[in-house]
Amino acid sequence: MNRQALNDLLALGEGFTTEFKKAGTSGLGREICAFANATGGVILIGVTDAGEVVGVADHNKLKSDVQATARSAEPPIAVEVESEGEVLCVTVPAQHSKPYSFGGKFYLREGASSQQMSRQEIREFFYREGLIHFDETPCERFSLEEDLTDAAWDTFRRRARIPADMPPLTALRNLHLLTDDGRMTHAGAWLLARDIQKFSISADVACALFMGSDKVHILDRRGFHGDVYSMIDEVMAWLLSKLNVAYIIQHVKREERPELPEEALREAVVNALVHRDYRSTANVHVYVFKDRVEVVSPGGLPAGMSEADLGTKSIPRNPLLFGMLHRMEAVEHIGSGIRRIRRLCAEYGVAEPEIEVSPHWFVLRFPRPSIAEEAGQERLGPDAAKVTPEVTPEVTPEVTPEVRLCGVLDGEMSRQALQEKLSLKDAEYFRKAYLVPALEKGLIEMTLPDKPRSSKQRYRLTERGRRYLEEHAPEQNDKDA
Repeated sequence: MNRQALNDLLALGEGFTTEFKKAGTSGLGREICAFANATGGVILIGVTDAGEVVGVADHNKLKSDVQATARSAEPPIAVEVESEGEVLCVTVPAQHSKPYSFGGKFYLREGASSQQMSRQEIREFFYREGLIHFDETPCERFSLEEDLTDAAWDTFRRRARIPADMPPLTALRNLHLLTDDGRMTHAGAWLLARDIQKFSISADVACALFMGSDKVHILDRRGFHGDVYSMIDEVMAWLLSKLNVAYIIQHVKREERPELPEEALREAVVNALVHRDYRSTANVHVYVFKDRVEVVSPGGLPAGMSEADLGTKSIPRNPLLFGMLHRMEAVEHIGSGIRRIRRLCAEYGVAEPEIEVSPHWFVLRFPRPSIAEEAGQERLGPDAAKVTPEVTPEVTPEVTPEVRLCGVLDGEMSRQALQEKLSLKDAEYFRKAYLVPALEKGLIEMTLPDKPRSSKQRYRLTERGRRYLEEHAPEQNDKDA
């Protein structure tokens, strides 16, 4: 530190990153610890609280004492000590092994002073720094006797691919969803919930459709509060029902093409639920405006991540929940979410979503194509003989993935043919979001049920599927006209 830098610090006075100390090392450990737990700072020894330079003697001995004090913290803190005239300057760089304690106590910088943290402040600090993960903590409201029902377990077991003969408690322990003392974790509660708000009051998803580009006139509002896995499907069904759909006439048949890529929207919804801060009193919001779709998640970025890391780095705020949803094939792995969303939008021919990050919110904003653009044959390809955009999303019935699959199934079709018919590029997403749910509900059936992996396997509508299609999507009847 040169003289000019010292003078600048003296002129600014004490603050969040600067502390004046008249002499000695009394109380120095507290100050060093507080700076280490914050963003770092500088301690000027030989300066009064008023900013008057009085200087200190025997700099060499004092330097040794300062280093010894810093090393006695837990863990030891690296500091830089140098002399500038009569003043000893102690620089505490930003540290990477938080939290630090001194004398068995934790300190944090607050304004121009260093304060000892209370138990609650220590707990909050650990959460904020990603040292404790809320999803791994016990959920006191979950009762194994009352909430771990046969129906909830059977649904979860199938989704998580758990052997049918494995006892529930054994499986839950092995998956780390039960704590060592037998209590359900929050991640387990969220995945087994009939109503997630029973365990985390703001863990639901609020969806709203607005008339224009602001929040003045609400056309539709829905809330979803089942388990996390179910909420993903329910939110997507609602969202797709509110977007415009282009009917592309090719070779007599009409094909549906949502104005925004379904897979990208699903990835955004999944990310919002997986990476949100479940301690927040706010919930996830999905907004549909005239000109955009917004997916809003409380919590900002996890500790250790910056906006520049998006698409290349993943630090899950809820690693246990993330791992389970990956096992259940609801999420991709290794930080691919944002990168995948951008790629899907580029392939679909629509603008990439805008990202807005703040300390308390994370927003993905998808610009909606205009009606004129949606009807443009050049963007949809030369084979599009006719495109009819649907422009009244507020009265459109909800079209679930199962309805869409049943609607395009004509006679007996292969998996690849169905996927192409739905314009879905991701085979795994098609399987888990469309094919498996339709099979589980008995809406479609295999032509070779004893050989599910056969290359000759085909799928066809069941009688139940035909009735389901008539009840849920009567407009499908005239699609072939």
